[in-house]
Amino acid sequence: MRSVMRWVLVAAGVLGLVAAVACYRQEAWALALWPWPIKRLSAIFLSSIFVAAAVPVIWIGLSGELRAMAGGALDFAIMYTGMAAFTLGLHRHDPSRLEMRCFGLIATALAILCLALFLWSRNLPFREPRPIPWPVRISFGLFAVILVLVGGALVMQAPNIFTWKLDGELSAMIGWIFLGAACYFLYGLGEMNWGAVVGQLLGFLAYDLVLIGPYIDHFRTVDDNLRINLIIYTVILIYSGLLALWYLFVDPATRLIGATRAPDGGGC
Repeated sequence: MRSVMRWVLVAAGVLGLVAAVACYRQEAWALALWPWPIKRLSAIFLSSIFVAAAVPVIWIGLSGELRAMAGGALDFAIMYTGMAAFTLGLHRHDPSRLEMRCFGLIATALAILCLALFLWSRNLPFREPRPIPWPVRISFGLFAVILVLVGGALVMQAPNIFTWKLDGELSAMIGWIFLGAACYFLYGLGEMNWGAVVGQLLGFLAYDLVLIGPYIDHFRTVDDNLRINLIIYTVILIYSGLLALWYLFVDPATRLIGATRAPDGGGC
């Protein structure tokens, strides 16, 4: 069962990368999966979300750390639940918007699937015994607070929250993406094992790499009243990217390749 699940995860992650590339290139079939017309920066943002989801899934499949699936499954269960409630509510308000009903039903099914994966995987043992370094814990707490504040404001469709202008409905959907991610980080804070957060750091690093170039380029055209937002978002991208690079590839106690094990568990 676990062997099959690992290969399913790798295959799902590869499909996620394909979708990410298609969104980044704004291919019609990929943008058609989204029930609203979106512009270049929003398409790139969706691409970053696909990448951030796909990379940890591939890592979990290859490493066999199936317990780490719980955090991501919880993230997407909450995200899809919010999206389902929002889009089905739009359809109830205007029954002619059949695309909202279709998206809402698909999101409902995905939410149920993710919840089932969460309930199944949370009881599995960790393969990775090392503890989570305290700077990662503190950072995850800060990320969660920021995501709750920004995501909540976007769901409430408050203006001038993002780094480019969003219409109200798209704002709410992106808000649910952020609220789901906040739960991902909060769940990671409650775990004691390094294996619980490797996927999160890999996903965050992939997310950063997709967005950092477009964000820096966006400084040329950003509205003056959104410039401070762009500065803050860019600083967060740089910080989270450096955090992930250090602990995944440099720190001798936690790096993915060639980590050293301290007698007491190390890593703190």
